[in-house]
Amino acid sequence: METPSVDSLRLLVAVADLGSISAAARACSISQPSASSRLRHLERQLRLDLLDRRTQGAELTAEGAAITEWARSVTAAMDALQTGAEALRFDHTVRIACSQTIAEYLMPAWLARLREYTDEAVHLTVGNTATVIAEVRGHIADLGFIEGPTVPDDLASRVVRTDRMVLVAAPGDALARRGADRPVTAAELAELPLVTREPGAGTRDALEAALRQVGLEPDARSIALGTNAAVKIMVAAGGPAAVLSELAVAAELRDGRLVEIPTAGVDLHRCLRAVRRKDAAPREVVDTLTAVASGRAAGPPR
Repeated sequence: METPSVDSLRLLVAVADLGSISAAARACSISQPSASSRLRHLERQLRLDLLDRRTQGAELTAEGAAITEWARSVTAAMDALQTGAEALRFDHTVRIACSQTIAEYLMPAWLARLREYTDEAVHLTVGNTATVIAEVRGHIADLGFIEGPTVPDDLASRVVRTDRMVLVAAPGDALARRGADRPVTAAELAELPLVTREPGAGTRDALEAALRQVGLEPDARSIALGTNAAVKIMVAAGGPAAVLSELAVAAELRDGRLVEIPTAGVDLHRCLRAVRRKDAAPREVVDTLTAVASGRAAGPPR
């Protein structure tokens, strides 16, 4: 089946929001005949009747209402992609270094919100926590966002939000058959040969710190991979379990590719932090992005 275009999905969402094809056409800057043609083509692609054209205006069918809600997720994801891609293009502008989980699941929304306050461009680089700290220290980045449990003394830091890490496994894994009444204890977690992120990654450092907090050391047999995606693929394929941010595994938990395994006796919450050099000159856009990330952006957008 031919994949619907994002523009067609945006048009369908506009019809749902504005109540007519003509109003949606104006909002999307196309003619009404073009809008009608595009919507009929979308219906043929999906093999569904999305709109009831017998009523005044255009009313969504039951199938159309469901497709529209899914379309909202697609268009929002495309907006996030475009915002993130813009930030990755280098410009003589604010330089932001960001650890991977934050970059993938939080930074696009933060940058979109930042655009409500300033037009100043942002150049974004992505690495693990150790890399972000090195770039901030080395004057390569003006601001960094990290997931690791510790911050060097020569950097200023601010907690922007908390995050929860979760133990996940494939649905057929033995851990998934234990049941909610038999959580994995801290001692058991320490002995599991997990799939983990690479040394220097905030997720790995946070897990090790959480275990050491209760007097335990992680199993040395763990397999280290360089991205969240690689870890999830290996776990879903039947590999060892993993501990990842709930942000990173939300989609897989929803669709059943992974299952969360309850834990007990270890605190898997962590702080996500903004870091910068203590001697860095004040910069309004840096302060604004930090405030946006922490949900404390003050004053009305421009």
